[in-house]
Amino acid sequence: MVTFSQQPYPGEDHTAKQDAKRAGQEAKDSAKDTGRAVKHGTKKAYHSTKRHTKNAAHRTKNAVKGGAEGVKDGAKNPY
Repeated sequence: MVTFSQQPYPGEDHTAKQDAKRAGQEAKDSAKDTGRAVKHGTKKAYHSTKRHTKNAAHRTKNAVKGGAEGVKDGAKNPY
């Protein structure tokens, strides 16, 4: 009786060297994906902070302006 061993991936050489190459490539791709995700998160946080800071500045400016107008009206008409 003759038995043949079957390769896990037919058509490919399945060696320790190939396994190491594949593992290295997967690690490299994972590092790239992580870097891209960090870049995206950083940009998103920057833009969100910028937008909310501008909004807060405008609201503060308008509140101060409104308060000053209220003081003027109060000085002219105390009641």
